[in-house]
Amino acid sequence: MDPSKQTELEAAAFRALVAHFRKRTDVQNIDLMNLSGFCRNCLSKWYRAAAEENGIDMDYDQAREIVYGMPYSEWKEKHQLEATAEQKAEYAAKHGDS
Repeated sequence: MDPSKQTELEAAAFRALVAHFRKRTDVQNIDLMNLSGFCRNCLSKWYRAAAEENGIDMDYDQAREIVYGMPYSEWKEKHQLEATAEQKAEYAAKHGDS
């Protein structure tokens, strides 16, 4: 496959993933972390790292806004629920954090 075509396809897949995450606000980040080991915040960090590798100055909040489709504080207020004790315990068991 031509490298530029591969990049186009990867970009399309990324846009589809971001659109899916924006639509599925019912899925909490802790659930994503517990099931897959990454979440919207991880995707934001990867996006920022890619920007920086390409000489683009971008902070974490800017990257989060790209992934969330709005400022993170607004998304949190509208969609984030308090994690349950079970979710937190599962996260701690899998990731060694609390």
